[in-house]
Amino acid sequence: MIVPNSSQFTRNEARISPTLRSLFPAGAVTVEMRAVGDAAALLPAEAACVGRAVPTRVQEFAAGRCCARRALAEFGIVDFALRAADDRQPIWPPSMVGSITHTTGLCAAVVAPKERIAAIGIDCEVVGKVSSDIWPTICVPDETAWIHALPDPAQPAAVAFLFSAKEAFYKCQYPLTGEWLDFHDLGIRPENWSSAPGRFTVHPIRRLAIVSHGFGNLVGRYLFHEDFVAAGIALPQISSGTQ
Repeated sequence: MIVPNSSQFTRNEARISPTLRSLFPAGAVTVEMRAVGDAAALLPAEAACVGRAVPTRVQEFAAGRCCARRALAEFGIVDFALRAADDRQPIWPPSMVGSITHTTGLCAAVVAPKERIAAIGIDCEVVGKVSSDIWPTICVPDETAWIHALPDPAQPAAVAFLFSAKEAFYKCQYPLTGEWLDFHDLGIRPENWSSAPGRFTVHPIRRLAIVSHGFGNLVGRYLFHEDFVAAGIALPQISSGTQ
């Protein structure tokens, strides 16, 4: 394995994240960054993907690429231009799977070897950012009932968790299936809900393509840290056993 020269990432402060690492099985690498993305750090092929984008989009794109390339370097893959496909999905090296997330004040990426993990997804959200008027667009009836059974101060964190878990699952399944999902296509159930790190299960409301691919045990992990909630899910290669 090639150990990257950490100085090449100093400007954008992309760092290995032990906190987010806890969301994933062995073999995954997570990187986070708190600084604003620097367009000058993009490789030419990456910069071409956002040539006409507004500055804020370019900054988000640059932060995500910086985190992703920092993570890939842990596997000896350096100076890899992470281009975007027509559907805006990152085009990862053939041997790797990965996912990127960015929200206000935090950008992160996770990568893992494809020989061990078939698909992976990560999402981070600011707790309280999801306004109550759009809760119905995120939650299925069982989730709405669960939220309203919680004390009022706990409800924004619960909704942020549901949003993050669904986004992480969507990012995980899409590269395998190409299926677009709505928030109401699946339900999320936490195990032993609390502010401590925990697990959640994904329950399809309708038949999802990912199930047809042989993945029936859809389990992810979540955690609250600082002002954020983060969710991650990884699907193992079928031949390697269960998650």
